Amino acid sequence: MLKNNPVMKKLVETGEERIGKLAQQLLSNEKFVAAVQTLVARSLAAKGTLDSALRTALSAANLPSTADLEQLRSKVDDLERLLSSVEGKVDTLLAAKSPKK
Repeated sequence: MLKNNPVMKKLVETGEERIGKLAQQLLSNEKFVAAVQTLVARSLAAKGTLDSALRTALSAANLPSTADLEQLRSKVDDLERLLSSVEGKVDTLLAAKSPKK
């Protein structure tokens, strides 16, 4: 209903134009871009500090981190593949030893 209204279409088009112009002005402003870059850099640094503190806290509580769990999962997967391979070889040897009827 509102999508087909010509007044609404005109309002949406005007709004899109104005937002586009505003975005273009902001991105062409060196101070704004520098501020955004600084904000992103500080956010990444804060995330790094938080991650490090969280790893330390988990270690102090004797709890595994996500990386520890992934490493353990990888080792378990490797063991499962090895056991499957050994099982296949044992089955082959047993089949070769059993008398054929």
